[in-house]
Amino acid sequence: MEYKFINTDYLNSVSGDDAEVINEIVQIFKDQCIEIYNEMLSLNSSKDYLALGLLAHKVKSSVSIMGMNDLAVMLKTFELDAKNSVYPEKYGSYISRFKTETDLAIVELDDLVNTRLNKI
Repeated sequence: MEYKFINTDYLNSVSGDDAEVINEIVQIFKDQCIEIYNEMLSLNSSKDYLALGLLAHKVKSSVSIMGMNDLAVMLKTFELDAKNSVYPEKYGSYISRFKTETDLAIVELDDLVNTRLNKI
């Protein structure tokens, strides 16, 4: 499978190419994505834009670790917009993009993990 959303270089370096370590990192990422998406929806709904901006900042490092640099750039914009309560009409599209791209990345990460674990 060709990976379009993730870059495995960082995962390989921090895991020492250990498939089980990669699996653990991926599982944490998957769990975080679900929690963060739901929290983003809730914060946006309640118009708690400062907290939404802080959350975008927090998740930015997680997507960067997975090599999702374009999404990290978008999250930086989202962070700044939300912290300053500007362009709230864009927040829904930012959240939707986060969900779409992390879901696609998870498919790739699952493939990576399955491929690595099957080689053991």
